[in-house]
Amino acid sequence: MKCFTQSDGLKSYFVPSAFSGKKSNQKIAYFQPLTILEIEANHKNKGTLEHFKEIRLATPYHSVNTDIFKSTIVIFLSEMLHHSIREEEKNQNLFFFLETAMMWLDSHEETANFHLILLLEVSKFLGFYPDISGMDLPFFELNEGVFTPFHGISCLSEHETFLFKKLVGLKFDSDQKIFAGTERQILLKILLDYYTAHLDGFKKPKSLDVLKEVFS
Repeated sequence: MKCFTQSDGLKSYFVPSAFSGKKSNQKIAYFQPLTILEIEANHKNKGTLEHFKEIRLATPYHSVNTDIFKSTIVIFLSEMLHHSIREEEKNQNLFFFLETAMMWLDSHEETANFHLILLLEVSKFLGFYPDISGMDLPFFELNEGVFTPFHGISCLSEHETFLFKKLVGLKFDSDQKIFAGTERQILLKILLDYYTAHLDGFKKPKSLDVLKEVFS
């Protein structure tokens, strides 16, 4: 099990009989994507799998695991983060952002743009958030992460750039109806291309097709 921890960044743990039918304090519920846990563990930091001493739910979800739209978003985002967060060192700002974001998702009904906003915000913590100083310019260049007056080979179209600018200005509490379904699909492709351009070896999630189907 791979965890993004507050104290040590990415850590991998070995969990014996995690999904067995035997009674255990390590319940299947603990190991759902992006579950917020409170754990105690002795980290040997030898590059091997670590082991839990204690594990419990820190913040139980009320709707994330039962709402098909939310659970699909979470599966997709867990894959995205798995392929994006690689440094095994603590990043408390990213940890607290993800924790707060997941609690917001669990407690709100209108969440159609959540995954788009989160992916753009996460790029801040990973070091490739767009340079928004030139947002009055008509094109966004993916490789450099800047707005430009010229339509180069790796630039978004003017319409795509317009949608991207609208996304940059959104917060989780913003109007969820600001985009049509087809516009969200365009923005999702833009974000995937943007991550691909800035993260070596980035793999597009296998759950992408499921996400598109649920939100079509």
